[in-house]
Amino acid sequence: MAFIDEAKFFVKGGDGGNGCVSFRREKFVPRGGPDGGDGGKGGDVIIESSTRLSSLIDFRYRSHFLAEKGQHGQGRKKHGRNGEDCVVMVPAGSLIMDADTGAIVADLVEEGQNVVVARGGKGGPGNTHFASSTNRAPRVAGRGKAGEERWLRIELKILADVGLVGLPNAGKSTLLSKLSAAHPKIASYPFTTLEPHLGVLQINDMPPCIIADIPGLIEGAHLGAGLGHRFLKHIERTRLLLHVVDASLPVDEIIADQRTIEEELRAFNETLLERRKLVVLNKIDLVGDTKQVEKIRAVFDEKGI
Repeated sequence: MAFIDEAKFFVKGGDGGNGCVSFRREKFVPRGGPDGGDGGKGGDVIIESSTRLSSLIDFRYRSHFLAEKGQHGQGRKKHGRNGEDCVVMVPAGSLIMDADTGAIVADLVEEGQNVVVARGGKGGPGNTHFASSTNRAPRVAGRGKAGEERWLRIELKILADVGLVGLPNAGKSTLLSKLSAAHPKIASYPFTTLEPHLGVLQINDMPPCIIADIPGLIEGAHLGAGLGHRFLKHIERTRLLLHVVDASLPVDEIIADQRTIEEELRAFNETLLERRKLVVLNKIDLVGDTKQVEKIRAVFDEKGI
């Protein structure tokens, strides 16, 4: 199943029902007067977040969400039925924006959080509301108001406790597979990971920890190079970042790789550098020099990494 994290869609609230023109007609009430009922209100379009969803795949098959129209009023002062609301379920972590202005409509990060994005129109008044001392038999009624409509854009930012960042082939996917039950694709060539993967780390009776692995970063990722520009947003909500580096490389290359990671994070969002981080020396089983790890640690301490 494809991972979809951006989509554009149309929403429209239901139109209000029209008011009714009707007069009371009974055997012994020759002049019963107007009794037209009001039209029902149109339904709203509501967006609600759910932690059970993890992708915007549903928006690939549906891009228009319309709430039900309100029913027209009827005689005997019968009020038209209100239209049903249209509830659009999205994953927790979804950012809703106006497609035309770019203004943020809502940031849904909790289970059950919701927002009305298109309100239904009001129902039109029946002819009973137009009766007066000078017009006792009004033959007019109000039309229902049109529901709100607009185009919206949705962007998903994964909610995770830990984010794995690093250059291609640093071993992030392997690390995720060992820490959790996730089964990301693992291979010996760069950019094996083409979309974010989530894993859950469970330690004894502690609360579960969600780990997010994003595609590898390369220089210029914040400008769109490689796959980093598209997926860097998925680590913006994490509480801890694990900088995964290949410990089997020469020390100067390891330092350069770590600098590249930090520069790309800074260029994308400076606040990511303030996030708590841990540097993970991966692939130490490939290190021939038993003192390699100590050398790396010494250089990291010296350079303040």
